[in-house]
Amino acid sequence: MQHYDIIGDIHGYASTLKDLLIKLGYTNTKGYYFHPTKKVIFLGDYIDRGPEILETLEIVKGMVDHNMALAIMGNHEYNAIGYNLQDVDGTYLRPRTTVNTHQHAETLNQFKGKETLYLEYINWFKTLPLYIELDDFRVVHASWDFKSIAFLNSVTNYTGILSNTDLIKSFNNTTDLFKAVEIVLKGKEIDLPNGHYFKDKDGTIRYSIRIKWWEQFSNPTITDLSVLDLDTTYNDPMDFDLDLDCYDEKQKPVFFGHYWLKGTPVLLKNNVCCLDYSVAKDGYLTAYTFKGEKKLSALQFLYVK
Repeated sequence: MQHYDIIGDIHGYASTLKDLLIKLGYTNTKGYYFHPTKKVIFLGDYIDRGPEILETLEIVKGMVDHNMALAIMGNHEYNAIGYNLQDVDGTYLRPRTTVNTHQHAETLNQFKGKETLYLEYINWFKTLPLYIELDDFRVVHASWDFKSIAFLNSVTNYTGILSNTDLIKSFNNTTDLFKAVEIVLKGKEIDLPNGHYFKDKDGTIRYSIRIKWWEQFSNPTITDLSVLDLDTTYNDPMDFDLDLDCYDEKQKPVFFGHYWLKGTPVLLKNNVCCLDYSVAKDGYLTAYTFKGEKKLSALQFLYVK
């Protein structure tokens, strides 16, 4: 069977990506990175933050164009589409607020004088699927939520690729499409108790947390549910229905990024693997070499600073 190297969020760190590809056995003698027996799957978030965004996109798209890789959309690519795509009334789907512009600023800065190329990449982002399901495993940027995936399959005819019309609709927060895309690209969230908040990696105040959608819980606290460590401990069990659809051990392996995990890469479960270990915050760019196994192995991680 085809073996895949599945690579987490790159965020414009092309030099680190090249180091990782070389360690994985890829060469660039053909003008793109190549391996005789393996392919890459990229998990999204190619842009923003890092110093080499253009080169990152050249590497990723070059490998996709030469059938050496598959690539899915991350929330940063989705946000970039909305930052540039206008609704029927001429307003941008992702408002060009100070916060939204700041998040995208490094990409905009590195494309100065290359605006045509920038828009070509925005159009390429539109062609990326939100998720991929193959015979032996699944990949998604943030959350393999069964209800959301089923809904998106019905909308996209199982391609995971949104049409231009559906992209526009997906930015309308009153639609079911908005809710499904939010969960798949940004993860499941719950609100913190009234008056509580935390500051994220960018210093933005957040009143909700991303939750461990892959776990089975009984009377969990907010601290139990949170993907990230919080600066306040919440010991009271939740008293409402979380609508958690646990990713149980019977499911095929799933790979995702998005969550800015810290430390040395570890498996979350025998069939659940996050590959975002904060390369843009002095962490690791991380890959997992998948060879068809039903039970994942920590020995198949490879990562570089």
